[in-house]
Amino acid sequence: MTAIRYHHADVDGFKVFYREARPEHAPKLLLLHGFPSSSHMFRDLIPKLADRFHIVAPDLPGFGQSDMPARDTFAYTFDHIADVIGRFTEVIGFDRFAVYVFDYGAPTGFRLALRHPERITAIISQNGNAYEEGLSDGWNPIRAYWQDASPANREALRTLLAHETTVWQYTHGVPDTASISPDGYSLDDFYLSRPGVDDVQLDLFRDYRNNVALYPAFQDYFRTHRPPLLAVWGKNDPFFLPAGAEAFRRDIPDAVVRFFDTGHFALETHASEIADAIREFLSR
Repeated sequence: MTAIRYHHADVDGFKVFYREARPEHAPKLLLLHGFPSSSHMFRDLIPKLADRFHIVAPDLPGFGQSDMPARDTFAYTFDHIADVIGRFTEVIGFDRFAVYVFDYGAPTGFRLALRHPERITAIISQNGNAYEEGLSDGWNPIRAYWQDASPANREALRTLLAHETTVWQYTHGVPDTASISPDGYSLDDFYLSRPGVDDVQLDLFRDYRNNVALYPAFQDYFRTHRPPLLAVWGKNDPFFLPAGAEAFRRDIPDAVVRFFDTGHFALETHASEIADAIREFLSR
């Protein structure tokens, strides 16, 4: 069995924590997590793929064990996060790689593809959206903040950072909630409770509107470059609807779309099935 190692990379003075499984001469696979998690969300997936792929799973800036600079020294935008992760791939020598994107990892990974399409060998999107029809009504409070960045609208979003909301994100749409380990949401809740994290996350809620504005550019990339794409989707996701997964076929007719009877954090219940789908897809 390939051992998993835990490292910190110095990215131009910014510390990025990452998990790595490194079989010799294996094809490269970058795993990008979402809100409010960290690379810990891949704890079950990595061992199932570690014999076949050189896997790297970083914590995004401001998340997990990576640096979280003060907001007056680091702009918490998705453009800036993609800047850091793009440089991170260069620092660790990830020159050509497949990318697994989830939630916030999607606008990060899709930006990497826009900037350097020659580096992307394939895309696996697990509830990682790039289409307006994929956004549910659950986004309405955040949309209100996009339209009016008032203190009241910002304050209203603090409920999305509460312990109860984090647990709900993990359990909503899961037929058997006893199958959800408390480890994931408990660790996320710990990271969310650190001083200053709330305003970092509220900044990212505000900036998410710029991801939606980039959807046409992402879609043009899909049509132009036709990357091999696998969508593995928790079909009961309260934020990203199945229509968002189906929409990939509009721009990449050969895209493979698989739905699983689970919620937003599909790896919590279907890591084995998703690993099997990835193995089959990337072996083509």
